[in-house]
Amino acid sequence: MAQQSNGDALADSLLQNESKGNSISVEFEELLEQNLKGFSWAMFLQVILVGLSAFFDSQQSFISIYTDAIPTWHCINNGSICKHSTDICKLPTSEWAWDEIPTKSIISEWGLQCSSVFLEGLPASSHFAGTILGIFLLASLADSWLGRKKLLLYSCLMMSVTGIITILSNNVWIYSLLRFIAGFCRATMATSAIILLSEVVGKQWRGRVGTLLFFFFMVGMLFLPAIAYMNRRASWRHIYLYVSVPPLVYCLVLYLFVIESPRWLFVQGHVEEAIKVVKKISPIKDKTILMRVDSLSGCQRRESSVNVFSSTKDLFSRKWSRQRMITLMVVAFGIGLVFYGVTLGIGNLNFDIYLSGIFNGLLDIPVVFLSYFLIEKCTRKTSLLILCLASGMFSVMIAVVAEKFKMIQITLSLATFLCSDTALNLLLVYSVEMFPTSVRNFAASLARQAVTFGAVLSSLLNSLGSKNPFLSYGVFGLIVFCCGFFVLILPETRGTSLCDTMDEQERKENIVQS
Repeated sequence: MAQQSNGDALADSLLQNESKGNSISVEFEELLEQNLKGFSWAMFLQVILVGLSAFFDSQQSFISIYTDAIPTWHCINNGSICKHSTDICKLPTSEWAWDEIPTKSIISEWGLQCSSVFLEGLPASSHFAGTILGIFLLASLADSWLGRKKLLLYSCLMMSVTGIITILSNNVWIYSLLRFIAGFCRATMATSAIILLSEVVGKQWRGRVGTLLFFFFMVGMLFLPAIAYMNRRASWRHIYLYVSVPPLVYCLVLYLFVIESPRWLFVQGHVEEAIKVVKKISPIKDKTILMRVDSLSGCQRRESSVNVFSSTKDLFSRKWSRQRMITLMVVAFGIGLVFYGVTLGIGNLNFDIYLSGIFNGLLDIPVVFLSYFLIEKCTRKTSLLILCLASGMFSVMIAVVAEKFKMIQITLSLATFLCSDTALNLLLVYSVEMFPTSVRNFAASLARQAVTFGAVLSSLLNSLGSKNPFLSYGVFGLIVFCCGFFVLILPETRGTSLCDTMDEQERKENIVQS
């Protein structure tokens, strides 16, 4: 660790002596770290306001657990055929009825209980498919002309509006289309939020503010089963109403009080705006340092990314970044598969979905503390590798344990959730640290896209696994176990400073390696 720290310090020192064209960038980075050292109330307000986006994002991610569930049913006449059957698809409709109102779930309202596996999993898969497309088309906007704040604002606003419109759905096809649009809209919320948080604080606070984002995600997961439980005797549309309206109010607060990333402003050539932001949130009141910041106000950045797809070209035009991105996406795919697979598949264990949701939400409390500990004290590579292997083994064990050992299955499911959720948190921080400002949002979004690929596949596997757990939990575990070993190829980033451009990143890493 000491050698790596010394290597990074040497790299930073040598970078300051690079060509004159990079001197402004290096000086700004130096002053940025000086001014963002510590933690001010203005920073705290920004972290809280941006972190709230994760609260709403988590609810849209997992709302289908309750709105798309197969409700419980009962025999009407207690006939011999009905009493000895556990499959309502083999019974005449006159022999059974739903325990609650038919509109409790889209399954019962539209009679999908005996439909194909494809149709049952279509809404959830559509949502995550929309997320994949949204990441691909929208992610580069945060690195180019929209920026972090505006993309977060527009994503949250459109997600909320689409959620409200979903209430009007009258069949599974329209519903799936709107879930696709909602996924498209919220695609970049998580990455925009964590990058915005990482770029308004100094490097000593980077991991900590990321952990706070995970905390809000956890709180959102805890509120969702509570909302669903309070509306358990009402239509599934009520859940969408209570989950989709509050983000509208949040968007107004976001627009009025959240600032843009000073790093992004600087890279885009808005030097004076970047300096104003730094001075506004800086906990340092040293006049000498502030005068040095003001001295940059007349300078202009020589590179400003106005091309929407420039970050895509920059990221994949260099061999080192291309290989790093592909490797990171393989790891992310495995983590996403097991995390969403276990979370969305809790109904397959025939356990109360409200209690399961609350248990998962409560388990996020130790996840937050574990994430914080690993981010602050341990290396990224070792932590991710261990978590991937552990979640893989636990997931396979769920499939091995017979259904009669119900409590053991639930315990293993919670253990898998803990490991995969912590791994996902670390992955988000890791992806932010691995790439420079000019491509950071796009790169981190591609990692999220790979996570979402895993979510799409997990939705289909969960439908298959309703009758054979090896087709769901067994596959989840084997894939994430294998993907975990790809972490060994990636560089270690703990304690390193952020770079602004691809050239700076490349020079710094070449110096460290030499």
